[in-house]
Amino acid sequence: MMKALRQVGSLAFVLGLFVSIFGGIPWHVMVETDPVVPWWLRAAVFALLGGILLVLATVAIEQRTARAAVRATAEPASKGPDTSAKRILLLNSSEVPGRPITEVCGLVQGHTVFAIWLGKDLSALLRLILGGELTEYTQMMGTARADAARRMVAQAAELGADAIINVRYMTTSVVGTAAELLVYGTAVKLGDL
Repeated sequence: MMKALRQVGSLAFVLGLFVSIFGGIPWHVMVETDPVVPWWLRAAVFALLGGILLVLATVAIEQRTARAAVRATAEPASKGPDTSAKRILLLNSSEVPGRPITEVCGLVQGHTVFAIWLGKDLSALLRLILGGELTEYTQMMGTARADAARRMVAQAAELGADAIINVRYMTTSVVGTAAELLVYGTAVKLGDL
C-alpha cells in the first residue's frame, strides 16, 4: 500500500516538475504582463508539491513501521543465480574443499548496468534527509547482483563447468544513480571424491 502511494507521489512530482519547467517558464516569458496564472500551471505546481509531501509521508510511515518491527528476524534471502539445470558451485576461494580440480575452463563473467527512475530517486533523497536504509538502492543492487551472477553461471554452464572459483564482485557508478555491477570468476571442472 505504501509503495503504491509512494509511486503515485513520485509520478505526481515528476509530472508537476516537467509541466512547471517546460510549460510554466515558456508561458511566463511569453505572457509576462498577464498576472493570472493558468489552471494547468497551478495544477502542475500543486502536483509537484503534493507529490513531494506524499512521498515524504509514506517514507516517514514506513520508517516508523520498520522501527516498531522486530529487528531480530532474518532478512529474506534474495533471488540468486538460476542453477536449476545443473548445479554450479560458486566459491570465493581458490579451491573446492574435498574435490580436485581436473580442468580450468577459463574466466567467466556477468555484468549489468542498473538505474532507478527519478521517482524512486526522490524517495531515496528524502531518506537521506530523514535517515534510514535507502531501500530503493538496496533493491536495485540486489537485483543487479542476481542478474550478473545468473549471466556468469550461464556462461560457465556453456563451458560445462562444475564450479566457479575466485568469485569477485565489482561495482562502479556510471552516471547519476546508475551503477554497473561486474561479477567474475574462474570456471572449473571437478573430479570425483
